[in-house]
Amino acid sequence: MSDDQTEILRNIARLFLNGDRFHLDPTYSRGLFYVGCPEFDPELQSDLATGVDCRSLPYDSASIRSIVFDPPFIHAHGQESEIGKRFSSYRTQHQIRALYFAALVEFYRVLKPKGILVFKTQDIVESGRQVWNHVHVFNLAENLGFVALDLFILVAHNRLVGHNHGEQQHARKFHSYFWVFEKGTRR
Repeated sequence: MSDDQTEILRNIARLFLNGDRFHLDPTYSRGLFYVGCPEFDPELQSDLATGVDCRSLPYDSASIRSIVFDPPFIHAHGQESEIGKRFSSYRTQHQIRALYFAALVEFYRVLKPKGILVFKTQDIVESGRQVWNHVHVFNLAENLGFVALDLFILVAHNRLVGHNHGEQQHARKFHSYFWVFEKGTRR
């Protein structure tokens, strides 16, 4: 557990990539993920803005050594939703989960045998119900043939609270998870 994303990325690279930088980030955007650790800035950088969809990558099968993936984890629409403005373009949790599944299938295709996938996610509370994204990602990945190697937890410094959060009914979800998976063999 750490409150420093850079520390987590460094530890993942040290433990699972032999200290090398990541090979691919299919959700790179402006690269802010790597501000504190430019030495791990991926060799291959893409996202929807560059015309590359993580669900249909332009790479050969079994050609990528490692992937770091930081997809959306919430959908919060509405004019007052600061979280929705900053992080989301999906209308439903079902759409986000469909993205996760399709991306995992594609990552399995492009990763080399024993290739490493780092998948960042966060749990949320939606309409008064717990949404255990880290459990969902684990189940999807394991069913596709990935093997979970580790789980890192990022504790947030800043806490965004939605505009519609009135009376609290559940623990707030301010931390993120970094799953580390290895491409195994399909079951």
